[in-house]
Amino acid sequence: MDSATPGATPLPLHRAPGSALWEKDQASQWLGMALLEVGPGRSRVEMLVTPRMANGHGVCHGGLIFALADTAFAFASNSRGGTVLAAGATVDFLSPAEVGEKLEATATERQLQGRSGIYDVTVRESASQRVVAEFRGRSRRLSDARAGAGRTH
Repeated sequence: MDSATPGATPLPLHRAPGSALWEKDQASQWLGMALLEVGPGRSRVEMLVTPRMANGHGVCHGGLIFALADTAFAFASNSRGGTVLAAGATVDFLSPAEVGEKLEATATERQLQGRSGIYDVTVRESASQRVVAEFRGRSRRLSDARAGAGRTH
């Protein structure tokens, strides 16, 4: 069952469940990411590839592309509230991202059953819409009893 809601209007970012999560997400902010949209089961995040993000071949390090996709996945999976963490993820790199390019990761919920979810994230170069990577994340919602217990972040 595809639980994404095509055409649904996203919440204003200051009212979305992800807004509090974004305020605490120091890693994504440090990498210069921007949260563009959060809606039920989806999100969009962008990042400019800077010279400090280049690997030895002069293109964006794959780990940073993964981080961008993972951030979009985190906001889509937490868009309904509660505490949802990654259970696992895979990525396929399809095209290199060059320094100076802006990347946009769009996450979409594919399945949500019980406490488990599956999310697909496409990372594109913003101007050309060239696909840079495809990411699939598996989520697990913490039970209500454990959701806030002992967590500092």
